Amino acid sequence: MSTKYKATTTEECYFITITTVGWIDVFTRLNQKQNIIKALQYCQLNKGLEIYAYCIMSNHIHILCKATEGFILSDIIRDFKKFTSKKIIQTIIDQPESRREWMLDYFKKSCEHLKRHQTYKVWQDGYHAEHIFSNKFIKQKLEYIHLNPVKDQIVVMPEDYYFSSARNYAGLENDLEVILLSLF
Repeated sequence: MSTKYKATTTEECYFITITTVGWIDVFTRLNQKQNIIKALQYCQLNKGLEIYAYCIMSNHIHILCKATEGFILSDIIRDFKKFTSKKIIQTIIDQPESRREWMLDYFKKSCEHLKRHQTYKVWQDGYHAEHIFSNKFIKQKLEYIHLNPVKDQIVVMPEDYYFSSARNYAGLENDLEVILLSLF
């Protein structure tokens, strides 16, 4: 697998995008977004993940982050995807979901071609990681992350979207704490 868009270094900041297979809108449900928040919190507390910005959209997640304390970001993302895949599937099975059969069938068919045995595949292979190399690039990515829900017309103002660090930067309450960057 190509390392062009992977976080292969340690202690450096990356803009990461993780996407569901088939761009399935898993995160239209509150319980699924909360699963992602809890998993990110766990990675912050136990895996050395520093998050500077994030946004959970309906079928993908953007994170501006880095690994610390000797952890490797690619390992953190791998573990995050593995854990959340299982949690997403279990939530679909255990909790009300009008699209249950369709989603489980799609996730099951998405791994039929894999060499390794796997029952369901929730995330696309790999992830898109761009190394952050300047303050200008950080500012550009922060704006991109925070304007994602505005662009999709979910909200009018970035800070109105609860599952985004735009709330943190606006001084509003949020479930996921981030390290605020002052580049402006």
